Amino acid sequence: MVGRDGEEEADARARACLTAVVPPGDPWVGEMLVEHGADRVWADLTAGAPAPTVSGAADTDPVTRERLRRRWDRWSRRAEAVDADALLNASAEAGIRLVVPGDPEWPGRLEALELPGGSRSHGLWVRGHGDLRNLCLRSVAIVGARAATAYGEHVASELAYDLAARSVVVVSGGAYGIDGAAHRAARAVGNTVVVLACGLDVDYPRGHAGLFADVARAGALVSERPVGAAPRAPDFLVRNRLIAALTPGTVVVEAGRRSGALNTAAHAVEMHRALMAVPGPVTSAMSVGCHALLRDWQAGCVTCADDVLAQVTPLDDEPPPPGPFRVAADLGPETARVLEAVPRTGAGTATIAARSGAPLERAMRSLGLLAAAGHVERCASGWRIPR
Repeated sequence: MVGRDGEEEADARARACLTAVVPPGDPWVGEMLVEHGADRVWADLTAGAPAPTVSGAADTDPVTRERLRRRWDRWSRRAEAVDADALLNASAEAGIRLVVPGDPEWPGRLEALELPGGSRSHGLWVRGHGDLRNLCLRSVAIVGARAATAYGEHVASELAYDLAARSVVVVSGGAYGIDGAAHRAARAVGNTVVVLACGLDVDYPRGHAGLFADVARAGALVSERPVGAAPRAPDFLVRNRLIAALTPGTVVVEAGRRSGALNTAAHAVEMHRALMAVPGPVTSAMSVGCHALLRDWQAGCVTCADDVLAQVTPLDDEPPPPGPFRVAADLGPETARVLEAVPRTGAGTATIAARSGAPLERAMRSLGLLAAAGHVERCASGWRIPR
């Protein structure tokens, strides 16, 4: 938890502890964090004090108030067993870091969860060498059935491979079937982000432990659950909102009538993100959900990477201007600071911006100018000095 001042450090420690006690995305606690801050909420929990009031709580009916009180008391009992130092030390030993709102690595697209009544994230546990914000800037989610057919895995692999070859990061849930096919194909040529519903040291499903270790080398694994947390059934559905929120568009490759991928699709629609589906054989039960998305949800019909990129137009970079373009040798002060902040091993845009002291938008513009002049180049983790 480097680079935070005293107040930010206290907030991050409190959020880390909250992830061990409060279910991910709880709207009630999310409102508390906005109005009172994580440090105050955690202090009241550990002290056994009543829950901090939130706007509109006075209008809550007595039955709901009693239900919330019982939940708060249950969380308060759990909080007594949480040791912040032990939690953070165990995470660090496992190569897992905490990213919270306000950190340079916090993905800007998660603002979609900040709407009133939304399922805000208390904090994200991240494992891997990739910068999460940088990875999600140009990304697409590919999701689908665990019990995928050979057709579905083939389509998911081709889509993920072709997108990753165009520097698009593939985001998925790390499950067997479509998720695993997409992650493996993306890693073969580019990068991927795995969003899990358990602690990042748990490796669920177990058969993907090798895949997750490979992803961590250049990409990232993300979870709202702390180290040691086993997956629970409700967490998979809550996790799906993160997959939809981190990307500008979601592709459903295969989905049965009751597939969890349809839950991810619903979140994408709620956040006004592009929703796409791959058509399948009309005789396949694994394509019933996709056909429903195409028929009833007005999902975009996609069959290749070109179709996906056409649906998610903001991903397309502006074409470079004709002719050579050079930056003057005497760089401006801010651009020079950005250049000095770029390591030879590579770092994400947000990390470089924080090191240079430049606002993120200006750092991005400076990096574009420096890249045009050949001073920096893109790499798996973001930007680096050319070798």
